[in-house]
Amino acid sequence: MIIDSQVHAYEANTSQRPWRNDPDWPPHVTGAEMLAAMDDVGVDGAILVSPFILYGYDAGYAVEIGAEFPDRFALVKMIDSADPAVEDDIALWKETPGTVGIRVRIDDRVSTRPDDPGVAAAMRAAARHDLAVNVLCGGRVDDAIALVDRHPETRFVIDHLGIDQHFPVSATPWRQLDGVLELGRRVNAMIKVSGACVLSKHPFPYPDIWGPLGRVFDAWGVERCLWGTDWTRTAKNVSYAQATIPFLLTDRLTEDERAKLMGGACAAAYGWAPSPASSERARSR
Repeated sequence: MIIDSQVHAYEANTSQRPWRNDPDWPPHVTGAEMLAAMDDVGVDGAILVSPFILYGYDAGYAVEIGAEFPDRFALVKMIDSADPAVEDDIALWKETPGTVGIRVRIDDRVSTRPDDPGVAAAMRAAARHDLAVNVLCGGRVDDAIALVDRHPETRFVIDHLGIDQHFPVSATPWRQLDGVLELGRRVNAMIKVSGACVLSKHPFPYPDIWGPLGRVFDAWGVERCLWGTDWTRTAKNVSYAQATIPFLLTDRLTEDERAKLMGGACAAAYGWAPSPASSERARSR
């Protein structure tokens, strides 16, 4: 079973559902369009992360897609740790069908303080409601380490290898790798191997990613590494198939390692798996 640890779906920018920003993304990728891309390369399910850049803290569209395709998508949304009602928000999110996690940002617009009271309240609430906390740290690995260390009772999933993947990608894209390897010593954290192909300096199938990724696998253990595309954020540089096929075909992974990386670790992190029958029916149509 293959599970993508992070995808986005969204409607076109209209007055009925306006975008907050206008990133260089495809004009729309609906839930059905996201599934079509997944089906083309045999991906059974995905963690659908509400795109904060478009919809902010409103995860309404993701919830609609989760209700339409409950056997294929599980749901994660960004939470506002500065909201005094953040614990109530997380409790309500837990009651929404298909939810498996929340997401927090570590940046100057929110808080980089590991002892921030709003962040602490959110981490406690996530643990209480058995929701994984996805951490978007944008390369601020030291801050992520402090957060994970401060909340040993919380399950963390580090987004995008913990590495800054803002476009254009740095000339030294793996410069933060040592911190990522140190973060791997935290047993209450797992890591998304998402967006990795955009860190390559070579065209498809991106052969130079495997040296750094091998170090990540060694430090974290493949059983704590979650393959993902982060599509559509990466769409300008990498197609969905291009972000998937290198991991299916590489000889750098044993079949057991591939099974863990491409789905097993994700199922363990979120306590969720797609319906095999549903994905088989979709691909047979």
